[in-house]
Amino acid sequence: MAETNRWVLGARPRTLPAAVVPVAVGTAVAVGLTDGGISWWRAAAALVVSLSLQVATNFVNDYADGERGTDDDRVGPIRLVGSGLATVGEVKRAALVASGVAGLAGASLAAVVGPELLVVGAVSMLAGWAYTGGPKPYGYLGMGELFVFIFFGLVATVGSAYVQTGRIDRLAVVVAVPVGLLAVALLVINNLRDIPGDTVAGKATLAVRLGDSGTRWLFVALFAAVASGVIVAGLSRTPAFLGLAGLISAAQPVAAVRGGATGADLIPVLGATGRTQLVVGLLLAAGLALGG
Repeated sequence: MAETNRWVLGARPRTLPAAVVPVAVGTAVAVGLTDGGISWWRAAAALVVSLSLQVATNFVNDYADGERGTDDDRVGPIRLVGSGLATVGEVKRAALVASGVAGLAGASLAAVVGPELLVVGAVSMLAGWAYTGGPKPYGYLGMGELFVFIFFGLVATVGSAYVQTGRIDRLAVVVAVPVGLLAVALLVINNLRDIPGDTVAGKATLAVRLGDSGTRWLFVALFAAVASGVIVAGLSRTPAFLGLAGLISAAQPVAAVRGGATGADLIPVLGATGRTQLVVGLLLAAGLALGG
């Protein structure tokens, strides 16, 4: 049980809504756009790819930050290497296993949809590794939010619709924007909590660059932008307005952030942000499916 628990913790379950939501929303876009209806095995394979890439990225982040000593004095959830629960080699192997699972699921989709998916998958894996791995990780240069928006917003959402329809649909691009912004909010709250430690470690995240106050305003602005994105989606499929109801759950994390919560007090805010992401995403997906 202890062995299983450490790897579950290392996979960072609170971040997994970022992998679930784009698949749900992208698949919902495809409702009504395919002659034979939704292919559920393709949706399931897309979900495996998304989850596996998220977990692989989390493991890469764990061992890369652990090697650099960034996690030596950590306030947030436990890290395997930084806490001594696993070695760098063990976490590297876990990242490779997760990447392998994503590769197998992606290959099954490529076999029936097209080889272009292999290219998208390879680029996504490389981006996940380069986030904190390699000699010049872009996560240390304030570009992590851009990566999250592109790959857990645009690529994952549009890609999930694409494996169903075989084309890039305008609505898929539209809804990918709020989906990506929700994922960015999760990273922003994580980096807000880590500003003191990241500053000392020389990790120049966007939060470090913006400072405490600027990062808090960014967090609030992201939810306002999400609401705007859902409204635009609702203009194409009216039931998509249902996603706005999910933003009620953003009141708690926004209040905590604007109230000045810091350090360990931001850990539950991270969980609340993840729940908001999941609720908004699933309600948006339900609305899109109903309007399809």
